[in-house]
Amino acid sequence: MQIQKDHVVTLHYIVKTTEGDVIDSSHEAPPLAFLQGSHFMIEGIEDALFGKAKGDKFSLTVDPERAYGDRHDDLVQEVPAEMFEDMDVDVGMSFRATTDDGEQSVIIVDKTDTTVTVDGNHPLAGMSLAFDVEVVDVREATADELEHGHVHGEGGCGHTH
Repeated sequence: MQIQKDHVVTLHYIVKTTEGDVIDSSHEAPPLAFLQGSHFMIEGIEDALFGKAKGDKFSLTVDPERAYGDRHDDLVQEVPAEMFEDMDVDVGMSFRATTDDGEQSVIIVDKTDTTVTVDGNHPLAGMSLAFDVEVVDVREATADELEHGHVHGEGGCGHTH
């Protein structure tokens, strides 16, 4: 069966910088399962998977525009440390922040006694990424999976909708 929109794809991956430094790998855990075409994966991977089948292995490089986007300097802001006076914050922490444009994930990238610098960019924004992908399984999605927009494990999805 070739991968098409609304198929459940199960895969293993390794993602590296274009210099070969490993950023992440699924090989130490169960393979990743997702609904093809649901935008769960970055655009470059989803597009490359169309037409592939169980057992296929491939490598590709994905540019920032089809991965996590370009970095935007305006998403890095220095804010007064007093905004965090009820929180114990450290560099590297991530959390959801309320902005004029709604909720946004941010990472603390610097901290002084008077300021905290937060970055709203995805940590991999602006990077071309090299992927090694192995398609472990492909199947048609169930009606419930299509209705809910995500893959269900054995016994359902584990939550109510």
